Amino acid sequence: MPKLKTHKGTKKVLKVRKGGTISIGRPGSRHNTGKKNANVNRKNRKGSVLSHSDAKRLKTVKYN
Repeated sequence: MPKLKTHKGTKKVLKVRKGGTISIGRPGSRHNTGKKNANVNRKNRKGSVLSHSDAKRLKTVKYN
């Protein structure tokens, strides 16, 4: 069986942390941020963690 190719679109969006959790960016942080609340912009900067169920679903996709 041939090697699986890395899914490049997924690789650009997700990052695997040391503990095995997957970090993702927050939606709504790219443009039109001037009209958004400062608290929202600050939270978006931090990013978030992919949910456990989505992480299990993505184990089939090679993202490293």
